Order: sequence, then structure tokens, then C-alpha cells
Amino acid sequence: MGSLNWIEVTGWLGVLSYVLAYLLLTIGVLKSSGYRFHILNMIGAVSLIIYSLEYGDKPNVAVNVIWLMIGALAVGRKLIRGASVRNQ
Repeated sequence: MGSLNWIEVTGWLGVLSYVLAYLLLTIGVLKSSGYRFHILNMIGAVSLIIYSLEYGDKPNVAVNVIWLMIGALAVGRKLIRGASVRNQ
């Protein structure tokens, strides 16, 4: 068995990020509305998009692009709401 290349490491980073986000949410360390939860999910999505593109796995690319957009929307909404509260 050969050593891992950077694409495989990136894929495993995505898996670790997704699992860690879900674990920390489940045990109450993270909140689903918090930045850290969404950032971990976005890191997972980007990592698995890179991995899936390399291997031509289009369904996996699609689901992770959607997952990334959901995370970006959540973070964007949180930033906008925070800015509007500070400007009042």
C-alpha cells in the first residue's frame, strides 16, 4: 500500500470535518446556529468537492456543492443579522 497523496488527505480532511461537526453538535459542544458548526461543514464540503472532482464523482460533487451553499447561506445570514443589530 502506497502513501497517501494530497487528494486523499484532502478527502479524509473532509470526512473528519463532517464527522467532527456532527459529533460536537450531538454531544452539545456546538450549536447548530453557531459559526463553528457551519465552518466545519463548509471545510468538509470543500475538501470532498476537491476529492470528488479528481475522481469524477459527480453526484458527490453535487451534494457537497449544495452542502457548501447551505453553510455559506447560514454564515452569511448570521453575519448580516449581526451587522444589522450592531448598526441599530
